[in-house]
Amino acid sequence: MAKEEKDKKAKAPRTPEQIEAEKAAKAAKQAEHAAAAAAARKAESGAPKASKAKEKEEEQAAQPFPPGYVPRLYKRYLEEIVPALQEKLKIKNRMAVPRITKVVVSMGLGKAIAEKTRLETGVKELTAITGQKALICQARKSVSNFKLRQGMEIGVKVTLRGQKMWEFLDRLIILAIPRVKDFRGLSPKAFDGRGNYNLGLTEQTVFPEIRGDQVTFHQGLAITIVTTAENDTAGFELLSLLGMPFRTDAQQSTVRKAG
Repeated sequence: MAKEEKDKKAKAPRTPEQIEAEKAAKAAKQAEHAAAAAAARKAESGAPKASKAKEKEEEQAAQPFPPGYVPRLYKRYLEEIVPALQEKLKIKNRMAVPRITKVVVSMGLGKAIAEKTRLETGVKELTAITGQKALICQARKSVSNFKLRQGMEIGVKVTLRGQKMWEFLDRLIILAIPRVKDFRGLSPKAFDGRGNYNLGLTEQTVFPEIRGDQVTFHQGLAITIVTTAENDTAGFELLSLLGMPFRTDAQQSTVRKAG
């Protein structure tokens, strides 16, 4: 019975008002679909512009120095130190004068095997000190006495070149080294025989980027300054003119007596 009633209603003729109402509903539905499609096309066309603007902002934020910027220490190297080295080392060709190629800053975190938070803190602090994202280093081989397995994350390092290198050296010489406790000068015997210098700091808090009240543990740093000097004498002269505070003969004798 219900089916027959439905068939009768379907076969029943529609009034003009019903036809007009159906047409209006259909037109409204089509207009709604058209508006939705137009909004989708507009969103798609506007997305690349937004992404390009975002990429431009990220690119500008990634550039730590404005175009044409020359670090203060590098400018002094070109204008004052290069002529002085030519005279001291008796080098005629300006291009043969010793220069710094890179600076490697590393932090050994052996205790990170048991405390994973040390590794995260080390990455954060070394990134703040150098202004460059720190790289996590893994163990090359297993050592059973230290419960060390190959591939374990046990340290972080940063290799600096160019403007960041010169800015880091400037802050190291002017700000960090003078803040070392009981400082009596750097050892002039820490060269490796090929003009490269190795420096160790016992605490990361000597750098002004690290706040002492937020430090959870004290950690030392190893800094290697790689130069193009042919021998230690040329490397010593280069770093001395840059401002590295090496010990004098009198200071070395005082250190021996105190030891």
